[in-house]
Amino acid sequence: MNAAHVLVVRLGSMGDVIAALPAVASLKQSMPHSRITWLIEPKWRVLLEGNSSVDSVITFDRRNLQGWRGVWRALRAEHFDIAVDFQGLVKSAILASVARPERIFGFTGDYARERPASWFYSDKVAIRAYHAVERNLDLAASAGASTIVRVFPLPRGEPEGELPQGNFILASPLAGWGAKQWPLEYYEELAEGVQRNFGFSLVLNAPVPMEVKGAWLHVSGIPGLIDATRKATAVVGIDSGPTHLAAALGKPGVAIYGPTEPARHGPYGDTFSVLRARDAVTTYRRTAEPDSSMRAITPRRVLEALTAKLGTSAKRMTH
Repeated sequence: MNAAHVLVVRLGSMGDVIAALPAVASLKQSMPHSRITWLIEPKWRVLLEGNSSVDSVITFDRRNLQGWRGVWRALRAEHFDIAVDFQGLVKSAILASVARPERIFGFTGDYARERPASWFYSDKVAIRAYHAVERNLDLAASAGASTIVRVFPLPRGEPEGELPQGNFILASPLAGWGAKQWPLEYYEELAEGVQRNFGFSLVLNAPVPMEVKGAWLHVSGIPGLIDATRKATAVVGIDSGPTHLAAALGKPGVAIYGPTEPARHGPYGDTFSVLRARDAVTTYRRTAEPDSSMRAITPRRVLEALTAKLGTSAKRMTH
């Protein structure tokens, strides 16, 4: 199937799209003459810009009937040999079926995010790995990726807004839901500690304005976030897309986890140190306020982890 037309279904979100990049790169590496089309939500399309493993992109706006009609026509206009559903939802499985490929690869009911999604797959894959990136690689291998490459082809990004001169620590305080967030007031103490210990600024990136005493606010979209992440000395993250972006770019950092499990959803690779309270309970309840296990991680503990991560190199940068 070296010249296959492959449909990749991974609609969002940021962290999940990033976690699928090595799997798609592995498919392209293994089938260099294949044509790979990625089905994605418009918001996340920017993450695929310049990706040599992706030949074309179909966007799907699920918010209105016109979006469903448009994606139906776009999928039916192509001939796909196989589809690979990295999302594992009934919605994504239906979209893969709409494309009418000869085979649809997806996770078994035990591993799909929604068990009924597996009803639509011709090839149901039982995964061996636990981390999201490795799960996707297992699925890609079953779909024909004989050569596995763990690379994250991400765009360069574009400057948006202003960043401080010199070294800075970047943090993105918002997550998909409140329980995964670190209390906003903790960033004030962190900003003071970063300045005192390293002589660096703490930059908070967000899509909307917010006010945190002592921190430098950087309001941007995804291109600006990518640019700021590339320029940052280190990153302090939570279970959110910006943390996975930083890990994919090989940035050093500290990740704060609470209700979600780092073994599965943590930053990939070895550039991050992960902090999690010993009594943290894994739960995916989408509450609005930070989980108590997130509050248990103090700014002092984060500063200590940053110091251990950066070591004497941070002191040298200030001179």
